[in-house]
Amino acid sequence: MDLDNSYKYYRLENGIGVVFKRNHSIVAHSGVFINVGSRDEEKDEEGIAHFIEHAIFKGTEHRKPYHILNRRDGVGGELNAYTTKEETCVYASALCQHLERCLELFADILFHSTFPDKELAKEKDVVLDEINSYKDVPSELIFDEFEEMFFDGHSLAHNILGSPKNIRKFSAEKIRNFMTRNYTTDRMVISVVGNVDFDKVIRLCKKYFEQFPSSKSSAVRLSPEKCVVFDKTLNKHIHQVHVLIGCRTYNTYSDNKVAFTLLNNLLGGPALNSRLNIAIREKYGLCYNIESQYNAFSDVGLFYVYAAMDADFKDRIVDLVFQEIRKIKDVGITESQLKAAKQQLMAQIAISTESPLNEMQAMGKSFLNFGRVDSIDEINDDIQKIDCNLLKHIANEIFKEDNFIKLLYY
Repeated sequence: MDLDNSYKYYRLENGIGVVFKRNHSIVAHSGVFINVGSRDEEKDEEGIAHFIEHAIFKGTEHRKPYHILNRRDGVGGELNAYTTKEETCVYASALCQHLERCLELFADILFHSTFPDKELAKEKDVVLDEINSYKDVPSELIFDEFEEMFFDGHSLAHNILGSPKNIRKFSAEKIRNFMTRNYTTDRMVISVVGNVDFDKVIRLCKKYFEQFPSSKSSAVRLSPEKCVVFDKTLNKHIHQVHVLIGCRTYNTYSDNKVAFTLLNNLLGGPALNSRLNIAIREKYGLCYNIESQYNAFSDVGLFYVYAAMDADFKDRIVDLVFQEIRKIKDVGITESQLKAAKQQLMAQIAISTESPLNEMQAMGKSFLNFGRVDSIDEINDDIQKIDCNLLKHIANEIFKEDNFIKLLYY
């Protein structure tokens, strides 16, 4: 039997979007994506978007916490959630025959949570422990401190977990106020991947989500007007030196986003043949891990190079990083190098879609931001349009050495 695995879309009467793709798996992956994250918090709310991710599992009008967890785990499924600076997602994986359980549970915890004081008190301790454990991992903490300095004075600056002081003050009323303001139907998308009829998916979404009245958010995201340039060293009393070098770049809606993604992948992406890995780890053995990342927000982007090393090598590694960046700016890349880079990026994207869970999440985020999902062929077409001149132009536009900032832990 032929399988129609094209992306399908629907919009419920109250404005909630639905995106679906069918596959042959006996497992269905589903999630609700909300266009709200830590950057949408007000000054006294820092950390509340992430805390809500915990709090919605602590009891509803219909279920106690144990019953929420058992609703999925009792049939071998998995239930989880995450928060970023711009989105919140609750998602689950279960056998296709239990998809209805997932969607009903999503609706229950998102629209009927009661936030009992006793449960909130316990969950505050959990989040406080999460904050403390996070501080013990310099390879993660450095990214937060970097962004706090870079976006100083802007809502993108504060970290997702929030501060212990704020966490302790969160109440059910404060949570409800935040959700009323931000968890609106025009900012929600339901994403499903599985071997299920699309008509059934829509019927279930209508059954459990269309009963909620239409609502629209009046929140406005203010773009960062400027970013702070700095070169700082912080003593963390650790064995390794950790360094993060970065600069501002294109946002998620930029016409140059795909080209910069390719450039980042070529320079320091996940493959072992990236230029930074070859030039620093493979050639000289100066560090175990060196990579670059491109993080695109709705109105600004960040490019980072991260490395951890012995203190004796830190200056040489920084010099070698800038040498590789200058090569791309001054010399560019050849046609054969560009062809290989395109093939590599396309293969990485194709492989990532082999995970239905990853694809469900990518679909949800794409539909949330763009109202559609690009197919593999469409992504390939965009990548193939990139030429050597464009990459060299982008490198010279973004990689101006006066724009780079550095944070070093030792």
